[in-house]
Amino acid sequence: MFAKVSSLGLFGLNAFLVDVEIDISRGNPQFDIVGLPDAVVRESRERIRAAMRACSISFPVASVMVNLAPADTRKSGSVHDMAIFMALLKGMRMIDDDLEGCTFIGEMSLNGDIRHINGVLPMVMLAKESGLKAAFVPAANAREASVIDGIDIYAVSNAEELIGHFRMDRRLTPCSRYIPPETAYDDVFDFADVKGQGAAKKALEIAAAGGHNALLIGTPGSGKSMLSKRMPSILPPLTFEESLETTKIHSISGMLSPEMPIITKRPFRSPHHTISSAGLAGGGTVPHPGEVSLAHNGVLFLDELAEFDRRTLEILRQPLEDRKVTISRASGTVTYPCTIMLIGAMNPCPCGYFGHPSGRCRCGTKKISQYLSKISGPLLDRFDLHIEVAPVEYSDLASEVREESSAAIRERVVAARKIQEERFKGTGITCNALITPDKLQQMCPADDGAKSMLAVMFDKLGLSARAYDRILKVARTLADLEGSEVIKRKHVAVAVHYRSLDRKYWSEPSK
Repeated sequence: MFAKVSSLGLFGLNAFLVDVEIDISRGNPQFDIVGLPDAVVRESRERIRAAMRACSISFPVASVMVNLAPADTRKSGSVHDMAIFMALLKGMRMIDDDLEGCTFIGEMSLNGDIRHINGVLPMVMLAKESGLKAAFVPAANAREASVIDGIDIYAVSNAEELIGHFRMDRRLTPCSRYIPPETAYDDVFDFADVKGQGAAKKALEIAAAGGHNALLIGTPGSGKSMLSKRMPSILPPLTFEESLETTKIHSISGMLSPEMPIITKRPFRSPHHTISSAGLAGGGTVPHPGEVSLAHNGVLFLDELAEFDRRTLEILRQPLEDRKVTISRASGTVTYPCTIMLIGAMNPCPCGYFGHPSGRCRCGTKKISQYLSKISGPLLDRFDLHIEVAPVEYSDLASEVREESSAAIRERVVAARKIQEERFKGTGITCNALITPDKLQQMCPADDGAKSMLAVMFDKLGLSARAYDRILKVARTLADLEGSEVIKRKHVAVAVHYRSLDRKYWSEPSK
């Protein structure tokens, strides 16, 4: 007796179709699974035997052979349990329904319950694209799967519900589509809580408006971390397409909650400085996404930047340019997207007080140079904005004047992003920081005054080609914030100013 049921597999972020073929024939009683299964897939034999006993179904006394096709693609995880179970029932003639157009993904427990699995969203997206009409998923994953329109999602809690549906005893009804709520900013930190620091706030507003990377340097207690942690409050809401991209990464990482099955807020990831290279960029036998990918379409905040292992930081150089991370293993190659805003915060020296008005620093030139050299020139070059965060004045701390709220700043950021959205329509570019070199001159028209200043600064400061491009992109954002179509001299002057701290701190600091 032969039966075939559709399932789905996952390798990294890439889903693929799996045909679960079963043959039940006379012979020595055995239950084998072939098709390049890993240990977890092979263990499904025992889970399915126990689940059938829990449903009062006798396992066939026969030779049972299961093939997971295509046979040259490794199958991993417990996602195929439900499909193998259904193929068994179909092969035993316990189900007469035609299962064409249906796919089954889910792990079975020993008592027949269907357990939550990771990566449902990318698998259901592929099912819809492949023309499948219905997907049977664990009840705990149903809201996540129902985000996708155009395919019926059935929530299954246990094996008896599944059997009842196909025997017509207790038909399941498709889940209603989950419509994500609008982005709420109620539970995020507000810039109104930060006293003073007007210059740093303005710089971060520019970073948010254009999606630029920013490095904050200042003495301890000046508010670097406090400012950075409030970045999500001024970023524009995710589009639905961005939400799906981000949710797919969090889905395969098992980081979605049943209450919020789709990411509606831009991620903010802040790993500790002891993180490993694999933790930051991703890795493992079956490569999992790292922090840089979990922050996709959001912010990656590296506090105490100089305390990170230098080799770990250097891994960021290529992903920041390519906006993706490629991890190669013997089992295959996985690519994860990582379009991020990188925000770094660091002290100017080991004690933290180099340049402080009190003159408290006693580090010495050599110590300061060694400390700052942990941040390489190429990595420093990838920060569009270098922001010096000055010590807070007493008058600012004691002031009772209400600071500008994040909502007010966000209005200006969203207005600038809308200008960019119109400018980049149909190009795949979403913000100024992502302008490609071939479109830089077209998207960044400058007047004569701006061009002459750029020429002078390029030679005077010895800028690299990358620094020139980034200055032009920041100037484009400054023009957008003012509603100017053309980049002017003042925009270039401000953009160049935000690239000056590498000369102050990284060129033989002296006290």
